[in-house]
Amino acid sequence: MSARDLLKSMVIIGSAQAVRIVITVLRAKLVAILLGPAGIGLLSVFNNLREMASMGAGLGLGMSGVREISSAKDEEAVLSRVRRVLFGALLLQGAAAMSLIWLAREALSRWLLGSIDHSMEVGLVGVAVFLFLVAGSQTALLQGLRRIADLGRVTIYSTAVGSAGGLVAVWIYGQAGLIWLVLLPPAASALVAWRYTSRLPRPSTSPMTPRKIWQAWRPMVKLGVVFMLGALATTVTLLLVRARITQDLGLDAAGQFAAAWSVTMIYASFLLQAMGADYFPRLTEVIGDRDAANALMNDQMQLALALGGPLLLVMIGCAPWLIWLLYSAEFDQAAMLLQWQMVGNVFKLASWALGFAFVAAARSGIFLIRQLMFNALFLSMIWFGLPVLGLEVAGVAFLLAYVIHFAVVTVLVRRLHGFRWEGLSLQLAGAHAMLALGLLALSLTLPLAGAAAGVVLGLVTAFVGGHILLTKIRPHGRLVSRMARIYEFVGWPVKEGS
Repeated sequence: MSARDLLKSMVIIGSAQAVRIVITVLRAKLVAILLGPAGIGLLSVFNNLREMASMGAGLGLGMSGVREISSAKDEEAVLSRVRRVLFGALLLQGAAAMSLIWLAREALSRWLLGSIDHSMEVGLVGVAVFLFLVAGSQTALLQGLRRIADLGRVTIYSTAVGSAGGLVAVWIYGQAGLIWLVLLPPAASALVAWRYTSRLPRPSTSPMTPRKIWQAWRPMVKLGVVFMLGALATTVTLLLVRARITQDLGLDAAGQFAAAWSVTMIYASFLLQAMGADYFPRLTEVIGDRDAANALMNDQMQLALALGGPLLLVMIGCAPWLIWLLYSAEFDQAAMLLQWQMVGNVFKLASWALGFAFVAAARSGIFLIRQLMFNALFLSMIWFGLPVLGLEVAGVAFLLAYVIHFAVVTVLVRRLHGFRWEGLSLQLAGAHAMLALGLLALSLTLPLAGAAAGVVLGLVTAFVGGHILLTKIRPHGRLVSRMARIYEFVGWPVKEGS
C-alpha cells in the first residue's frame, strides 16, 4: 500500500466527480432555460423526495456494505454471502419504498406541491428510489473491492447518459419530461455498474439459511443505520438553520446562506469523495494493525492538505469574484460566508482522514455521536448568535464547529487507535490553518489585497505540495520525471519517497 496508489485513486475519482459536477451544472442551466424557475423548483422537489426516501429505505447499507465487502474480500465464502445479502436486501427495501410511494402518491403530491396534478410523477419517484438502491448495491461492491477505475466510469457514464436522456425528454415534453431526469440517472447507474460487476467472479450459489442471512444483514444494518441517522441529522440541522435565518433576517438572507453553502458543499463533495472512495476500504483492511493504520491516516491527511489546501487559500481570497461569477454581485454576504467556511474546510480536511477510523473499526456509536456533536454545535451557535452577529454567524459557526470537531476527533482516534502525528502532517495542518486564518482577516478588510495574497499563497503552497507528492510517488512515469526536473532546476531536488 503506497501513497502513489492513494493519489492515483484520488485522481480517478476526483476526475469523475469533476465531470459529474460539470454535467450537473449544465443540466440545471438547460432546465432553467427551457422551463424557468418553475421547472427548477419542480425538479428540486422530485430530487429531494428521492434523496430522502433513498436515505430512509437504504438504511445506510450502501456505505456499511463497502466495509463488510472490504473486510471479507479475502474470504470467498463470507464475501459471497455479503454480496448476495446486500443485493437482496436493497432490492427488497427498494421495492417496499417504491410501493409505499406509489400508494401515497396523491397525498405526497398534495403535501409537497399543493395539488394532485403531479401525483403520477411523484409516484414514479418511487421507481427512481428502487433503481438508486439497486445501483447502490453494485457500486458498493466495486468500491469494497477497490475497483476504483470502474467506479469512476460508472459515475461518468451514468451521469452523462441519464442527463442527456432526461434533457431530451424535457425538450420534447416540457415540464412533463422532468421526471425522466430523476429516473434515468439511477437507471443508467444500475445498468453500467452491472456491466462491470458481472465481470467479477460470481458469488457461490450455496443455500442461504435464515441464520446466515441474519448474520450478514445485521452488522450492515447496525452500522448503516448510523450513517443514515448522521445524514438525517445534517438534513434536519440545515432545515432548522434556514428556517431560523428566514424568520430573523428574511428570504434574502436565506438565499445568501444557500448560495455560500452550495459552493462549499460542491467543493467538499468533490474532494472528499475522491479521498474516500479508495481510502475507506484500504483503512478497513488494516485498521487492526495500528502501525499500518497510523501510516495510512497520516498519508491520507498529507495528500488531502497538499492537494486541497492551495485551492482553499485561493477560494478564501477570491470568494467575492467566484460568487459574482456563479451568482451575481448582489450575493456579497454569500462571499463573506464562503470565506469563513473555506477556513473551516481546512480543519474538515485534516479531520476527515482520522474520522474514517471509527467507521473502519465499526465503532458506530462514536461515529454517530461525532456527527451529532458537530451539528449541535453548528446549530446552537447560529441559534443564539444570529441576533448578535447577524448572518456572519453562519460562517463563524461553521469554522468554530470544525475546530472543535477536529480537536475531539484527534483525541478520540489517539486513545482508541493509537494515532500518532507525523511531523509532516503537523506542519501541513498548522501551516494551512495559520495561512487560512491570516488570509481571512486580510480579505475581510482589504478584498483586493486578500485576492492577490490568496493567489500567491495558493501558488506557493501548490508548489510545496507538489514536491511532497513527488517525494511520495517517485519514480513513476514520464510526467512525474519531468515535474521532478523542475524542482531540481530550482535547487530543491526530489528524493525517493515511499
